[in-house]
Amino acid sequence: MQEKRKENANNCSFANIRPIMVDMPYPPIQVEQRNTVYANLLSADYCGSTSELSAITQYINNENRISYERCSMAKTLLGIAMAEMMHLQKLGELICLLGGTVDYTARMQNGRQVMWTPKFLDIPGNVRRMIMADIEAEKAAINQYRMHIKMINDRHVNAVLERIILDEEYHIMMLKTLLNETANCNI
Repeated sequence: MQEKRKENANNCSFANIRPIMVDMPYPPIQVEQRNTVYANLLSADYCGSTSELSAITQYINNENRISYERCSMAKTLLGIAMAEMMHLQKLGELICLLGGTVDYTARMQNGRQVMWTPKFLDIPGNVRRMIMADIEAEKAAINQYRMHIKMINDRHVNAVLERIILDEEYHIMMLKTLLNETANCNI
């Protein structure tokens, strides 16, 4: 088994992996004016329990765990993680433009501050549950972005959030395809 893992790892090249995202440009990263309330809302999207940082970490962990046996699936997860990294970067820019701080602390509306932790991740033991957890995390992110769009009165910020949602919806579609691939497998 160990020999087979080495062989598969050597045959699985991650060269030329690109972010998996909708083929549309992002709106310019700008804000109407500084607003730390909006920055704090985005901090939850940046590094809260449902956040881009959590998504990146969960996808990279999942990719690492399956790359020996399921190279194609691992490549898809890595491509999704790369798109989530771009989301994290764009949110960080918005937070700074809004006058907020990027320090891996989510600032809640009740004044509470929560530093990012790996406890936010869902790391199931088998591939099928792993993909289902990723789908649920994407759905939760979309719901949170939609809630924040309703709370933010800045067309520039909301345009970026709407664009990110398009990627998250695309990720769900890709993950459902992976889930179908696992339907007949004992993994």
